[in-house]
Amino acid sequence: MLAAGGLFYFIPRDFRHIALELVGRLHLNAGKNYPNVFNRIIEDATNAELWLIGVLVMLYAVVRFAEAYGLWLERRWAEWLAALSGAIYVPMEIYELTRGVSWIKVAALLLNAAIVACMCRVLWKTRKAVTTSRGNT
Repeated sequence: MLAAGGLFYFIPRDFRHIALELVGRLHLNAGKNYPNVFNRIIEDATNAELWLIGVLVMLYAVVRFAEAYGLWLERRWAEWLAALSGAIYVPMEIYELTRGVSWIKVAALLLNAAIVACMCRVLWKTRKAVTTSRGNT
């Protein structure tokens, strides 16, 4: 939500000035490749694209809040949503590992796989509980 709000805040502003200030605050060398990424994004993005990105970020946040609310209340749909939304990232993480191995990529894959495995375990347990309760009625 904060990321989307930040995008909406920056839309009418001077992006080049903001990028230069960001590079300075992060103590990045302006001659290197990473700070130039900010400039390329700023030069290529239109206000309409930034609005679209902001709306998509807001939608993502709403889905994650709904998932968290459902998990808090132990709703089965939220368990499915958590397992599926975590599993979506696994192929991308594996692809990134094929492009180059780093500890952060391996850690992200392992953490995400653990979360998906945990959610699948919960789904398996609640499936047995739902099947047993239906059989008793």
